[in-house]
Amino acid sequence: MAVRVLVVDDAAFMRMMVKDILSKNGYEVVGEAENGMKALEKYQELKPDLTTMDITMPEMDGISAVKEIRKVDPNAKIVMCSAMGQQAMVIEAIQAGARDFIVKPFQADRVLEAVRKAVG
Repeated sequence: MAVRVLVVDDAAFMRMMVKDILSKNGYEVVGEAENGMKALEKYQELKPDLTTMDITMPEMDGISAVKEIRKVDPNAKIVMCSAMGQQAMVIEAIQAGARDFIVKPFQADRVLEAVRKAVG
């Protein structure tokens, strides 16, 4: 059975890139969200196997969203997506419970490696 993924990023273009990489490699993208609040709603509704989470978003940032999702599901598998130069935030995200991170601009092999590691 395909791994079900929720893709969270405030930029539609970035969501499309991640979706494209994942769908071409046998993952099922079950939903998308453009901010942390929506990510939390969608997570509870869809119960994905994995979530890719942008760090900087309006309404609720990715780190807060990771903490909220982990309250609902302590076993949630989340991979953070960060722009260059957000190392401190990545560390905070990992401490909040994220499994791994990928840096933008996305490289397909790195995205797949992080996703495989997280669900493995």
